[in-house]
Amino acid sequence: MSACFSEKMKIKQRKKSNMTIQTNKMPAAYLPGNSTVVLKEVDIPVPGHGQVLVKTKSSTICGSDIRAIYHQHLGKGPEGYQNKIAGHEPCGQIVQCGPGLKRFKEGDRVIIYHISGCGVCNDCRRGYMISCTSPHRAAYGWQRDGGMAPYILAEEKDLVLLPDELSYTDGAQVACGFGTVYEGIEKIGICGNDAVLVAGLGPVGLAALMVAKAMGAQKLVGVDVVEERCRLAKELGLVHQTFISGPDTLEKLLAETNGAGFERSIDCSGHTDARQLCVRATRKWGKIALVGEGGTMELNPSPDLIHDQKTVYGSWVTSIWKMEELVERLVRWNIHPEELVTHRFPLEKASEAYALMASGKCGKVAVVFDEELQ
Repeated sequence: MSACFSEKMKIKQRKKSNMTIQTNKMPAAYLPGNSTVVLKEVDIPVPGHGQVLVKTKSSTICGSDIRAIYHQHLGKGPEGYQNKIAGHEPCGQIVQCGPGLKRFKEGDRVIIYHISGCGVCNDCRRGYMISCTSPHRAAYGWQRDGGMAPYILAEEKDLVLLPDELSYTDGAQVACGFGTVYEGIEKIGICGNDAVLVAGLGPVGLAALMVAKAMGAQKLVGVDVVEERCRLAKELGLVHQTFISGPDTLEKLLAETNGAGFERSIDCSGHTDARQLCVRATRKWGKIALVGEGGTMELNPSPDLIHDQKTVYGSWVTSIWKMEELVERLVRWNIHPEELVTHRFPLEKASEAYALMASGKCGKVAVVFDEELQ
């Protein structure tokens, strides 16, 4: 950790948050589905039984928000965007508690797992509220109000404690971005023996590189169609080599491993070309994780998978217990997701923040509150 970053963390730990709510109104950002952001004034919610009111400190923008809500509302029915306050990657501090809390208290720094499940189905009992199919399931920022506002109402069961060693912007990326890649990497396993390929160098791909490096991967290579993303991965020191995707990319990737291929590959793009590349650039007996959403996958099963004994894992976000484990690991590894943030905006400039994220020519974008604490 740099001396500057370390000193900034110490200052943050010494600061005290004002627990007094001065008004009952707040601004909030909504996504109408036409590539714009609308700010509205709404009531500050009051926590009920088992709930807390969290003062938002940082709320990062996810690619799924851009793909499925910002440009157009793709989801239907219970999975659709229901005109709620946007933002499913919030992090902040509890300022008010409802009755019946069992663990958390006022003043706690918390991350919010972005899906509030029913709590009693098999998936919820495993901690995978992302896979809950109950009609009671509601995603923050989609079916219930999210983090693009100064305050967010959350269920205690959806909270993960944020250690003092991590900033609020670190924490904002844990549930969705870093949690997603951590879950996928845990499935395929990465160690110091491995050469690792990551396709798609948006914020999720950059997170995959950061975690894989922390786990000891000795060779890291990235591929993307956007030059700026490849450049950022190099500037952050996360890769040994990057390639702009093209007709000869597979040949170049195999040359990086003396023709053998990569032990582990991770697709974070959701595009069929990148998925094919990951599979075909993986060596015999290797493992591939698919974490990028959407798209298709066109393969020739025998030559691409069966004959080389390869295994493909699908991995959708993460569980809340894996999130808690990841937070502990981030502290142990001394890595900070905040380093992937290239741009910060106040809430009143949320329109600029979403437009920049939609361009794809940036790292992670954060909307920050009480900026002196970030």
